[in-house]
Amino acid sequence: MDTHNVSTRRTSRSMYCDQLATPIGDILFVFDDDGVLRALEFEEHAARLHRSLRLQYMRTELAFRSAPHELKASLRRYFHGDLAATATIAWAAGGTAFQQSVWNALTHIAPGATTTYGALAQALGNAAATRAVGLANGANPISIVVPCHRVVGADGSLTGYGGGLHRKRWLLEHEGVALKRDVAFLSAKRARREKK
Repeated sequence: MDTHNVSTRRTSRSMYCDQLATPIGDILFVFDDDGVLRALEFEEHAARLHRSLRLQYMRTELAFRSAPHELKASLRRYFHGDLAATATIAWAAGGTAFQQSVWNALTHIAPGATTTYGALAQALGNAAATRAVGLANGANPISIVVPCHRVVGADGSLTGYGGGLHRKRWLLEHEGVALKRDVAFLSAKRARREKK
């Protein structure tokens, strides 16, 4: 188990929610009594956050409370350019053993780097699990800190990101990833097809 992921068990502890304004929209983040991050989602996807909490922890009610200083400060530092700041955040998320292995693997993709779903599946020892890796990536409840945005399509195109491809592009560019113009075109074309 990674040092970032402090527990895979469900929690009976109280959980709270706080909010942070970012350059790409406000985020809601859920933490427990120990300041362990349990979920992070963009504000306009609050319903998805509640569904995730119901699936992971059998609860949807949260009290708003100011997050522990270090947790909120680490998130702020990330958005202000300290790309390693999220690596210090303790997190835990409920999920299957396979999902946990994917989420832990995501934390090993350095800021400024990307990988593909296929390469991630291969790194996990099952090259045939590309689609399953994609599904686990999409079920990641702790976006940004567990950096699912660093996974791209086999052709390098920006593929599915729950927060929207415009945010995935911003996050990758913020981290120094040089996106090719043709890849940007492919991603825009794919996004238009997905809207239909």
